[in-house]
Amino acid sequence: MVEEPKLHELDARTLRGLAHPLRMQLLSALRRGGPATASQLAEKLGESSGATSYHLRQLAAYGFVEDAPEHGKGRERWWRAAHQGVRFDESLLRDADPAVRGAASVFMHEVATSHAQELSTYIGTRHEWSDDWVSASDVSDFTLHLTPDRASELNGKIHELINSYCAHEAPEGTPGAEQVRLHTHVFPITSD
Repeated sequence: MVEEPKLHELDARTLRGLAHPLRMQLLSALRRGGPATASQLAEKLGESSGATSYHLRQLAAYGFVEDAPEHGKGRERWWRAAHQGVRFDESLLRDADPAVRGAASVFMHEVATSHAQELSTYIGTRHEWSDDWVSASDVSDFTLHLTPDRASELNGKIHELINSYCAHEAPEGTPGAEQVRLHTHVFPITSD
């Protein structure tokens, strides 16, 4: 049995705490880059340290980030992600409260924007990667005719496969090992 990553279950309250472009960028930066200070994150994201500090405190209030005191010295406050990811319940898109539906929409659009930016950045910088990494990379799309049940089954199998790789990641410092991003998007389209 493959162990699933530690995820934060989004509900109406926590969704409103996360559904902000800068907060989502901060959380992603901490997940991918490890613990950091508000000033380090401000420099990395091109924001003011006042803005990053405020939004980090908001993320902490909703349980997305926490102090990383083992990294700090003196007055520097270090932050780390409290979870490896979030689980989004699509029922939030149909919530009776319009504020919740709005936050869910913002969250989903920010995820899509982030995915597009990551892929675009890779395409623009792939010449900086070794031939092995360029050959190992993939940008594909597929169109299948499925029922909702079969699409859910496909999603489950994809996630199971990805989780099996999470359980056997290359140890830190392994020569040639890099962080690898995977995006999955399964959605219906109209057939024109």
